[in-house]
Amino acid sequence: MSSKIGLNLTTNYSINFDPQKRDKKSIRFVIIHYTGMKREKDAIKKLCDSKSKVSSHYFIKNSGNILNLVPDLYTAWHAGFSNWKGLKSLNKYSIGIEINNPGHDHKYRKFSSKQTVSLIKLLRFLLKKYNIKKKNVLGHSDISPDRKKDPGEKFPWKKLAKMNLCSWHNLNEDKIKRFRNLSLSKFEEKIFLKNLYSLGYSKIIGSQYNQKKINLINSFQRKFRQSLINGKIDQECLLISKSLIKL
Repeated sequence: MSSKIGLNLTTNYSINFDPQKRDKKSIRFVIIHYTGMKREKDAIKKLCDSKSKVSSHYFIKNSGNILNLVPDLYTAWHAGFSNWKGLKSLNKYSIGIEINNPGHDHKYRKFSSKQTVSLIKLLRFLLKKYNIKKKNVLGHSDISPDRKKDPGEKFPWKKLAKMNLCSWHNLNEDKIKRFRNLSLSKFEEKIFLKNLYSLGYSKIIGSQYNQKKINLINSFQRKFRQSLINGKIDQECLLISKSLIKL
């Protein structure tokens, strides 16, 4: 595989996966994570430790080298409790990619250029092999906004979009900035949330509605309005959501 996609790929198998092989056609999503741990070797160890009950299909090291931890046709344990487009437990339908990064709890930093280059090559390969739509390349926070922040606001979604590897709005960011912090009517707030639900985000239900709404907005902003994550809906967010719906 490394010769086909020009990657330095090493097998380093984890035992954390479902034993039943899945159909190739069931793979519909790629979910991107950061490790959220201080040391790379500890993150790799955790993903391969039977006691941890977590794993991913691929791990991108600081060097850009990629470890293949779980074969694609087996279900890895990376998404946990998750929801997208009404589908629950995204593990069954996805390939998980962990990128080494200490995350928000340990001095969150930008992803290295070597990591990004390797990710681009890997995504090109996976999207083509499994006929995955670019809108189905998601972050962990997209599918679990109440639990997760990764890959976070320093992840290069816009760069991936330019490579046709994920969705992005088609608005001029300098022009829409003037709509930032402009408040919405209650009706416009409903439109914004409806747009997010149409994109695939899970509907807010049950208790703690206000906190769940903030989590949902933060998740959206970490991906599509990375320069300001404040959990507040404004006119800029509404414009971005409307643009994404039209894609």
